[in-house]
Formats: sequence, C-alpha cells, structure tokens
Amino acid sequence: MKWHELTIGTTEEAVEMISNFLHELGAGGVAIEESGTLNKPRDTSLGQWYELPLNDIPEGHAVMKGYFAEGTDMEALLCQLKPRVEQLREFDIDTGDVSYESLLVDDEDWANAWKQYFKPVKITDTLTIKPTWEAYEAADHERIIELDPGMAFGTGTHPTTSLCLRALESVVKGGEVVIDVGTGSGILAIGACKLGAGKVLALDLDPVAVSSATENVSLNGLSDQVEVRLSDLLGVLREGDREGTASVTNIQTPVDLVVANILAEIILLFVEDVYEALKSGGTYIASGIYKNKEQDVEEGLKKAGFHIVEKQRDEDWLAFVARKP
Repeated sequence: MKWHELTIGTTEEAVEMISNFLHELGAGGVAIEESGTLNKPRDTSLGQWYELPLNDIPEGHAVMKGYFAEGTDMEALLCQLKPRVEQLREFDIDTGDVSYESLLVDDEDWANAWKQYFKPVKITDTLTIKPTWEAYEAADHERIIELDPGMAFGTGTHPTTSLCLRALESVVKGGEVVIDVGTGSGILAIGACKLGAGKVLALDLDPVAVSSATENVSLNGLSDQVEVRLSDLLGVLREGDREGTASVTNIQTPVDLVVANILAEIILLFVEDVYEALKSGGTYIASGIYKNKEQDVEEGLKKAGFHIVEKQRDEDWLAFVARKP
C-alpha cells in the first residue's frame, strides 16, 4: 500500500499542536524526530540510559512526518494545514521557518515500525510505563502502566507527561476523585489510579483519543474506576449543573484533583472552570507549559484564586501544582 508522507520542518515547541492538526486532518500516524544534540539535558537520576542519535537537526527544531492514505488530496490538505500552523504565532508559539514536503511512499510496515523504539520507561522510582508488546519483569514496589498509545498522544516519554506523573505521585494520597482533562492515551488517568486515586473522569474532545484511552483503561483492569468521555471540562460542569452529577458513574463535582496536560493557551482559557470544579483544598496539576509561558500561566492561576504550591521542570517544559484555598 502506498502512503503520502508529509514532512514538516518546525520547532520542538510547535510539534504537539501540529501533531494534533495532522491527526484531525486524517493522518494515519505521525513520527517526530528532534535534535540529536549531545548538549540536551537528560534525566539520569533513576539510571535511565539514552541513545544519543546524531543528526543535523538544529537544537530546538524538529522534523515531523505525517502519513496519509493514497488518494488523499494533499494540495487541499496543505491549504487547510498551513493557515492553522501560521495562526500558532498569534498564541506566541514559535514555529520557526516551517517547511513542507510531500512524497508518495510504499511502506506497509511504517505504522508499526515506531514500536521498536518505545521501550519500558521508569518515570519515578515506583512508576513505570510498559508498552503492551514488551516483556518486562517488574520489581515488587513498581506500579506498571500498560500502554498502547495507538494514534493518540501520550507514551510518557515527553517531558510534559512525565512531569504530570511525577506530580501525581507527590499529590495522590489515596481515594481521591480526579478529572483528567485532555486524556489522550489515558496515561494520566491510569497513573492516578495506579497511585491510589479512587475514581477518575477522563475527558478528551478527540474521538481517536477517547477510543485509545478506553482501550488502555481496560488493558490495566481499571474500567470500574475510570470513565472516559468525549467532552471538555466546561461540558461536564454544565451537565453537572443540569443533572447534579458529572457523569453516569456518579463522579460528582467538586472533585479533589484536576490534571491537565495541554498547551498553556488552553490552560488559561479554562482556569476558572478548573477552580469551580475543585473542592476547597483541591489540587490542580497543569502541564504542557513551555518556558516562555511560565509567567502568563502563573499570573492566570493566581488571578483565578489558586495558590502555587510547586513548579516542576524538565528541559524547556514545566508543570504547576496549584491549590484552591
């Protein structure tokens, strides 16, 4: 089978949003290669070992490849994609000098080829993500997240996801009711339950993500604890106002904890909704924040009434742990 391979040159800062655009336009998969510089800081505190791929991609930049079925009108697709990428600059997302190249390739195995690079990864001393197709012998103290991300976001290897999981480990004490906004592959919802949360409502506006998260929740035996829904937080709050509950599983707002691994611009759009969704003393973990948005997000959280408890950093990304008084 032949596929259209669309190669996009951009920045590491922009890859998550452009990946989302590609999936929305029908990509069967997206591959991302970032700079292979030896100077990039890498966390080795838990004994992680990294291959250091040498390439000619400038530091801070990335090359993305989106794959579209043969017969896709690539000219029309680019006419939709390019304005959306250009619009990212309005949100202060640096896309760099974006380049586009389309090529027809014959490769029946590309959709699964990436799996050879996704290996078990230790996020913390007790929390490990294991691809479903990889064998792994866990230690007695390890909590294992079984994951097949499919076409959805979230393998745990991106700094924003690992930041959230580390923050969850420090916050979850047991029995909490949690809302995961923008769940993607469901990794944070699953992680919260593995760490002791009682119930999780996992939300996403992407049907592909909802399907992937539902499957991963089932793989981890958590279908009784996690409900995955096609919705956003505002939709849940409106439904709660109307019916008195946030979901058919009787997860009621306000809740103990909200976690969101999304872009800073989106975090700022619904920060007051999160405040409303939390109990007094409840915690908000917000990640997906690039370093140039740190001050904006901090000011937005404080303006909404949150108290900043902690900021965690990984490379150029950070996560906020905030508390509602």
